[in-house]
Amino acid sequence: MRKQFFIFGIIILFLSSIIAYYYKYSIFFPLTILAIIVIGFANSIQTKHAILRNFPVLGYFRYLFEMIAPEIQQYFIERSTDGKPFSRNQRSLVYQRAKNIDSTTPFGTQLNLNQSSYEGIKHSIFPTAVNEELPRVLVGGQDCTQPYLASLLNISAMSFGSLSENAIVSLNKGAQKGKFYHNTGEGGLTEFHLQGADVTWQIGTGYFGCRDDRGGFDAGKFAEKANLPEVKMIEIKLSQGAKPGHGGVLPAAKNTEQIAKIRGVQPHTTILSPPSHSAFSDTKGLVEFIAKLRLLSNGKPIGFKLCIGETREFEMICQEMISQNCFPDFITVDGAEGGTGAAPLEFADGVGMPFEPALIFVNKTLVRYEIRDKICVICSGKIISGYSILRAIALGADMCNSARGFMFSLGCIQALRCNNNQCPTGVATQDKMLMKGLVVTDKSERVYHFHKNTLHAANELLAAAGKKSFADVDINIFMRGDEFAHLSDLYFPDNLKSVQKH
Repeated sequence: MRKQFFIFGIIILFLSSIIAYYYKYSIFFPLTILAIIVIGFANSIQTKHAILRNFPVLGYFRYLFEMIAPEIQQYFIERSTDGKPFSRNQRSLVYQRAKNIDSTTPFGTQLNLNQSSYEGIKHSIFPTAVNEELPRVLVGGQDCTQPYLASLLNISAMSFGSLSENAIVSLNKGAQKGKFYHNTGEGGLTEFHLQGADVTWQIGTGYFGCRDDRGGFDAGKFAEKANLPEVKMIEIKLSQGAKPGHGGVLPAAKNTEQIAKIRGVQPHTTILSPPSHSAFSDTKGLVEFIAKLRLLSNGKPIGFKLCIGETREFEMICQEMISQNCFPDFITVDGAEGGTGAAPLEFADGVGMPFEPALIFVNKTLVRYEIRDKICVICSGKIISGYSILRAIALGADMCNSARGFMFSLGCIQALRCNNNQCPTGVATQDKMLMKGLVVTDKSERVYHFHKNTLHAANELLAAAGKKSFADVDINIFMRGDEFAHLSDLYFPDNLKSVQKH
């Protein structure tokens, strides 16, 4: 292709030069062709990109189409029920509820219900009245002296750094108005998290915000922030669903001077949090650390977050809790399909237990060890609708956290640019120009409305199932498509085929 490029380029340059000789206003055309030939020559002698070396200039179109491929896929190819991690219908539901506009859908479902993977709620022909009061859950075990009455739905862990300043402030102000909590993420407790909302402070392996000069845990710094009135709960992050066993990742492009100062690290470098904690190294140490944080925080609820991997390890934690008679006030269960700002593909696609079996396992294990009543189970994993809330509770959760749901309420369009600082909506970027597009006064209202309308939808589903309380929800209110297959076998048995032949 190189030969053809230069042959045709020189011919076109020669012809355009002749035309320009007679028509002086056409001089720009041969100059443009000459510039293209020069660029093509530079492409042909460089050694880094085989496409450009073999297809001078034309190779740029390949990179252009590759760059806009997600947008082409999202806007022109995928159907309303397609799209990963969330379909267009799911995203639209959040946008509509966040804008507080009609979120109904016309004409009927677009899903294929006659398949084994279908799941639905068994409604009652005697539904109860819809409760207009939004549900809340008390968090605080036997050793907790400052229990917290939390909303059933809250903002999951998202750090300042991963998200922009405007996004964090909008989330916090929306949470303040809606009276639900805002999890800081492992990036630390910042001034942007202290806009008036209740806060769950997450302590990750980097100990950002309570970190000593060597990167270890600083009890004094922790106690100072843990006793702020806005901090209602403290969450120890053991692992995250999207990258369990890896530790947090903050790309260098997002590690500004401001963020580096908050975290106590070098700016403009990629920050990789350690895979494990230095404050403890086994189950005994974990339980002792829980007791230590409870003491330093003067009895506030202490819990931990994890993605289940080796199930035996969680059983050992339960045994150690019983042995020390020390229990976390809550456990947050994340699924392998959970969200992240940045993760290696191998970890995102191939490490950890998915949300559903993980939640079932944690709940059943706590029941088996007879400690379920001592611990509140919080779930985090693709919670964006009233249906997903009810389903999580049926699987064993007491309350739910959502990250990407609240990101959608801020205006996230699932552009898949969280990791390169180019988020077009200003949600997951530190680019000041892009950040200005996110207006706090407008987006905080959307955060508030998404929370309120989603919990109202959960209340409506609860009533449709004939239940008065979320405590009455269990897996028996759900049905699966494979049950329909069983019914088909009863009414249309295989032996009818042989009857028809005769």
